[in-house]
Amino acid sequence: MMQPNQQKKTKTRVGIVGGGSWATAIAKMLLERGGRVNWFMRKADSIEAFKVLHHNPRYLTEVAFDMTRLNLMDDLDRLIRTSDVIVFAIPSAFLKNALSRSRASLREKTVVSAIKGLVPDDHLTIGEFFNREYGVPLEQIVILSGPCHAEEIALERLSYLTFSSRDLKIARFVAQLFECHYIRVTISDDIYGAEFGTVLKNVFAIAAGICHGLRYGDNFQAVLIANALQEMDRFVRAVDPIARDIKNSAYLGDLLVTAYSQFSRNRTFGTMIGKGYSVRSAQLEMLMIAEGYYGVKGIREINKQYQVHMPITDAVYNILYERISPTIEIQLLTNELR
Repeated sequence: MMQPNQQKKTKTRVGIVGGGSWATAIAKMLLERGGRVNWFMRKADSIEAFKVLHHNPRYLTEVAFDMTRLNLMDDLDRLIRTSDVIVFAIPSAFLKNALSRSRASLREKTVVSAIKGLVPDDHLTIGEFFNREYGVPLEQIVILSGPCHAEEIALERLSYLTFSSRDLKIARFVAQLFECHYIRVTISDDIYGAEFGTVLKNVFAIAAGICHGLRYGDNFQAVLIANALQEMDRFVRAVDPIARDIKNSAYLGDLLVTAYSQFSRNRTFGTMIGKGYSVRSAQLEMLMIAEGYYGVKGIREINKQYQVHMPITDAVYNILYERISPTIEIQLLTNELR
């Protein structure tokens, strides 16, 4: 892997894996600094349509790209071989399958996770997955987090991102690739807090959506989110007991925007569940992945080891996986909140 000082001397080659709205927003941010971007999309027909339209044919279609600065490809091995920094921006549920056909080594690469979820079945954070399964040193893994919806990136509305790594020099270097007139950046060494925070905020956003669908009001939602932050704090302290300020934007800020925003797919998913949709029908109608659906199961499994009191997480799990009535489960939850 090239070190930050080496990367400054030669043009850093950045690759993106994913074809959705978040990947599209990431491409927009990275291109603000000039240069070129390698971009892997799974479907060749999407790439061909992109080349004709000069925008992603399915997501954030209002964002136009200079095609001379994009290297679109459907060969993941080629992207890995020709990139120094690789940003993964695909749903966690698809990560293992996407990488299963790849033979290129990631060991010497800087891996950036823009995935706000856990690897299903393995119940690993994305950083742990790349470290254990692909031999990427933790110092070369950067976690991207913070309150930042793709739709607002498309509109160039001021947003803040946090880049977390055990190596702060690597975190700072990657952060500088994203920084532009509408993106402010901070760095952190709290990789576990950042990853678990992003998973939990999606779970809590589903809870907020369920309550909205059940017609609970703003007063209750405020209490729910206040308790959610405490629940997040208890869990991340149990998993990784280091000094952190849970009120920072990477934790509280991301929780608030995901729980309240009209752009939040997890809140939208929860609202549909609260209104009586089945999990399957809500997923089919949304046509997008609500990461919290997979995340809540992973958090439940991980918490068997730590035994943290997590009433909101348990309520969401019971509704989504045990098929307990949202009306009944949320009524029970109201007795746990303060």
